[in-house]
Amino acid sequence: MPLDDRIAAVTARIQDRSRDTRSRYLERMHRAAEDGPRRAHLTCGNQAHAFAAMGDDKAALVAGRAPNIGIVTAYNDMLSAHQPFETYPQKLKDAARRVGATAQVAGGVPAMCDGVTQGQVGMELSLFSRDVIALAAGVALSHNTFDSALYLGVCDKIVPGLVIAAATFGYLPGIFVPAGPMVSGLPNDEKSKVRQQFATGEVGRDVLMKAEMDSYHGPGTCTFYGTANSNQMLMEFMGLHLPGSSFVNPNTPLRDALTTAAAERAAAITGLGNEYTPVCDILDEKAFVNGIVGLMATGGSTNLVIHLIAMARAAGVILDCSDFNDLSEATPLMARVYPNGLADVNHFHAAGGLGYMIGELLDAGLLHDDTLTVGGKGLLRYTQEPQLIDGALTYTDGAGESLNTRILRPATDPFQSTGGLAEMVGNLGRGIMKVSAVAPERHIVEAPVAVFHSQGDVKKAFQNKELDRDVIVVVRFQGPKANGMPELHALTPILAVLQDRGHKVALVTDGRMSGASGKVPSAIHVAPEALDGGLIAKLQDGDILRVDATHGVLEVLTPGVADRAAATPDLSANSHGIGRELFEIFRQKAGPATSGAGVVV
Repeated sequence: MPLDDRIAAVTARIQDRSRDTRSRYLERMHRAAEDGPRRAHLTCGNQAHAFAAMGDDKAALVAGRAPNIGIVTAYNDMLSAHQPFETYPQKLKDAARRVGATAQVAGGVPAMCDGVTQGQVGMELSLFSRDVIALAAGVALSHNTFDSALYLGVCDKIVPGLVIAAATFGYLPGIFVPAGPMVSGLPNDEKSKVRQQFATGEVGRDVLMKAEMDSYHGPGTCTFYGTANSNQMLMEFMGLHLPGSSFVNPNTPLRDALTTAAAERAAAITGLGNEYTPVCDILDEKAFVNGIVGLMATGGSTNLVIHLIAMARAAGVILDCSDFNDLSEATPLMARVYPNGLADVNHFHAAGGLGYMIGELLDAGLLHDDTLTVGGKGLLRYTQEPQLIDGALTYTDGAGESLNTRILRPATDPFQSTGGLAEMVGNLGRGIMKVSAVAPERHIVEAPVAVFHSQGDVKKAFQNKELDRDVIVVVRFQGPKANGMPELHALTPILAVLQDRGHKVALVTDGRMSGASGKVPSAIHVAPEALDGGLIAKLQDGDILRVDATHGVLEVLTPGVADRAAATPDLSANSHGIGRELFEIFRQKAGPATSGAGVVV
């Protein structure tokens, strides 16, 4: 199928915008690749330190003829999604030895759980943890003794941070190794209902705690379609996962086989063989377009808008929010996974999953089919699914049709004709809205604003019944420069209750919402942020805003707002406690959300 003209136009626009930065990046990467195997540049003393503890692998490492694979792991056992990584290094080392290669744990990177820090002070470090992860992975790979890398990470900031590092060391081949989602527990819609009942005082904390524990109940990624699972989708659409590996449950024979296969493939694609596949050649403009199309077709996380912009910049590719909007306009919404529906990612995978979706989008001309991947040239192989046949990992043709059209539908008969995100532009600045879970009749809200400087203050106003009306809740001074741009997850149950009472409700903020938030219209990531000259800093209670996702409008209708003095909040409390002191330089140097809210790129 010929490439859709709209996809081709956005791709050409990105290529033209990125021409200088991309060419400089590739020149650096290819020059580094010409230096040959990394270990050739180490002195005998350097090598002795690197190989001192490697036992039987020492001879192969010293000879320098066998590939040496660096493992960068985000393991900890506080994150359910990362707990399975505890056993991965040994599995990967054993697999490498079987194909005549060696592997070493190059280093570990921190991994925050946003589920633990939601609504807590620690969430103010969350976004910047992405930059720390990139820096930590850079330290791990700086030993210059690896021919390829395996990146072990799943959740919200971890995969983006690792991708930034992988792009920075783009002359090295790299494969991302997932751990898979936990098996299904309490349905997400039931959990959400209990959260709303707790917010209104209908049930106690004991009922809430039981619902939460029944939902998050074992090893693996949370099963709703938030940022973590959007990351996994992205790695498959962009060719950094092995085909079909994203949503296989942990601690299963197939999961183990895919982990082993990742090590084998990492050994095969180094510069020492005939299939050299560096990350820099995978992460081109077409790969990022494919990733954005996947994000739109699945109704994925709003956080990926920020992360994709930052990841792309690390590879010399310049993305703009308008690219997301225009690709959303061209991409049908094919999936209904919570919060966009009742199903979880296990149900989505069983219905046909990413393999079916990639096949449909290729047939519709909505994906570039000629991208380079860790599995070889082209995305067609990502329409197949892995199976264990007689104990051997085998790829077979996928179902070819959706096995549950309430969850997954063909591109020719989607849930809606456009994707999950819309850009919002107006005199208030630029923002985005996740529209895939918002009912169409709620896409336009025009109402007076109620202005707050924290989600805690919104909670108090809700409890005091000050918000029982048509209202646009504005929560400002939540951007990266102000306090690190924490997710404002605690607002979701409150605003949903107001909406369910029949009020017209919307949220406008220079902060973030959970990547799984949905049914309340929310114009988020507003830039410029309040602390960086944004008009949002001049709003006052009662001003009239128009939030229009149908036409992409974010407009202050009250005259004279621009002539006011900006509010000057006391942010001193954001500068200390729970490690915030360590991140002052990050807040000072952070870029706007429209350029990825990054520090290191």
